[in-house]
Amino acid sequence: MTGMAQPLRIKLPATSANLGSGFDAVGLAMGLTLTVEASVNVVPSAPELTIAATGRDADRCSRTRNNMIFETYREVLQAAGRALQPLDLRLHNEIPLGMGCGSSAAALLAGVMLANHFGGLGWNLRQCMQEACIREGHPDNVAACAFGYMTISAETETRKVVAVTCGQEAGWKLLLALPAGSLATERARALLPSEYSRADAVYNIQRAALLAGAFAEKRGDLLAIAMQDRIHQPYRSQVCPLLLPLLPLAGSDGILGVALSGAGPGVLLIAEAEAQTPDLEARIREIAGDPALEILETRIAAGVVQRILQPPQSEWVSQ
Repeated sequence: MTGMAQPLRIKLPATSANLGSGFDAVGLAMGLTLTVEASVNVVPSAPELTIAATGRDADRCSRTRNNMIFETYREVLQAAGRALQPLDLRLHNEIPLGMGCGSSAAALLAGVMLANHFGGLGWNLRQCMQEACIREGHPDNVAACAFGYMTISAETETRKVVAVTCGQEAGWKLLLALPAGSLATERARALLPSEYSRADAVYNIQRAALLAGAFAEKRGDLLAIAMQDRIHQPYRSQVCPLLLPLLPLAGSDGILGVALSGAGPGVLLIAEAEAQTPDLEARIREIAGDPALEILETRIAAGVVQRILQPPQSEWVSQ
């Protein structure tokens, strides 16, 4: 790489993994985003990282110690034998942290893409996604963050990630019900058994296949069944207090399907496009028994976009 890399803007969507039956295989990109603007800090003796953050959880996003975006950037550059360039980051965050909305996947993919750009690695988006998936440990959130919409992904025996996207035409409304307390993914995974019965495995395989068809064909009438699950939600419900009260809403009052958002504790509700949001919110809060429950309305969204901020300009838009 010659010269100094131009400043870069990356806009990454929140993601909701699993959608009930599609455990560790399905992710849905949402209209809430993390925007990262990055430039090399040319001030002499500048620290390795400076951050200015706005938006949701700005205080946490502005922390430089153990910052996931920067540590990923550092590790990828070290592995590639490239010099670390000090960065000035400006973040605007809309993604709830610790709620099962893919905040770590967005941070990991952002870090890899920054290393690719400022380290001159020459990777395409699929290669950046692959690197971020390895670091995440499962592909569902990262693949959806990269490619958008409903992304179905799988790892081969050599850890290569293959992915396909559908649901670009699905115009359903998304609602996220968010409890007061967050949940670490590691804790949520520790609740799961190491083995499952054949009946439970078949139950989920049937519904995960139906889920892909529902998104491909825009069949909202299938979601109430397609989003049912026996692999992870029954075990996580003990630490996700909104799940059991809200699950029965699937298939009624304009709500098409209900599932934990990722590992929880947030709950994703997919609703008909024409459903009235105030009515939906009132019903959710009534069932949850919490008139102050936070509910975010969003939509199915495209994947990551990056733009170089000074000429010559180029842009990646996930397809």
